[in-house]
Amino acid sequence: MRKTKWFTFRNFFHRSSLTSSMKPRPVNAYSFVPFSPVAMLDPTILTIGGVVLGIAIIERILERWGVIDLVDQFSKVMRFILPVTFYGALFYFFATFMF
Repeated sequence: MRKTKWFTFRNFFHRSSLTSSMKPRPVNAYSFVPFSPVAMLDPTILTIGGVVLGIAIIERILERWGVIDLVDQFSKVMRFILPVTFYGALFYFFATFMF
C-alpha cells in the first residue's frame, strides 16, 4: 500500500516544494524524418552512377574528336540504358533501404 500524505489547502499553496512528488520517466524519442541522406552513399548506387557518368563523359570526348558515327551509336544505346538504369537503381534503393 502507498503511504498517503495529507496537506491542508493553505499549506499546499503557500509551501514551496523542494522535491517533486513525481518520479521522472524515461522518454522514448522518435524521429519524424525516416530518410537519411547518408543512405544515398550505398556503394552499388555510386557504382551505377559512376558508370553512367563515365559513359556520358566518353560520349562528349568522342564528339569533340569528331567521331560522330560512334557518338550516334552511343546515344542510341544510352537512350535505352539510362531510363532502365535509373529505375533499376531506384527500385534497388527502396528495396534495400531500411525504414
